[in-house]
Amino acid sequence: MTYGQRDGSATTYGQRQGDALLLRASPTRPRAAVLVLHGGQAVSHRPTRPWQLAALRMDPFVRALSAALPDREVLVAQVRYRLRGWNDLRADPVRDTELALDDLGARVGPVPTVLLGHSMGARAALRAAGHPQVAGVVALAPWWPPDEPVDHLAGRRVVALHGDRDRITSPADSAHCVRRAQHTAARAGLAVVHGGDHAMLRRRQFWHRTATTLVAHLLDPTGAPDPLPEESYGTDGFPVL
Repeated sequence: MTYGQRDGSATTYGQRQGDALLLRASPTRPRAAVLVLHGGQAVSHRPTRPWQLAALRMDPFVRALSAALPDREVLVAQVRYRLRGWNDLRADPVRDTELALDDLGARVGPVPTVLLGHSMGARAALRAAGHPQVAGVVALAPWWPPDEPVDHLAGRRVVALHGDRDRITSPADSAHCVRRAQHTAARAGLAVVHGGDHAMLRRRQFWHRTATTLVAHLLDPTGAPDPLPEESYGTDGFPVL
């Protein structure tokens, strides 16, 4: 829910406690959590709506996560953005994500949490990864500009999937960000999806399955196998799958 207050010619927006977190699967005593972050626009002050295409695009991932995670002891939720845009230095989705993480911690305590983000949501996930609740990030077709900060990723695991037919965000920028993150994160990697587009419609079952198993692996690195080959975490070329 959003609300606004006029300040001259601009509208400033705030968010009530609890509004940033939308629960989708909530066991009684979760041992871990996943927050799903959908994409958006570079600049937009329009309020978000649940029927936006960017939000609907993540529904199959939410369903796959809710069905596949072990013993159903993993809370699955989505981050509700106030606004559709990143909006330059305001980075509005990051504030929403941090609010959602605060609310999650208040609800279930300090359980390990993975952020699964697409496009702008992947950028918000990376920025919010320094939150004490976060154990790792799975980024799908991320919007990661060349100067995206990575110094806050100590102790976190970061993995990206990027389609080689993406014309909206850059696989090369993702590779650059991952290589930089390898100097600070506990582990950082990338795999290129052969034929994959930005909307993740081509080879959609591969996107859903791989993202779900990556989330499971980041939540339990010793108990759940990594679906990506070891060269995904190297410093040379990244594999095409």
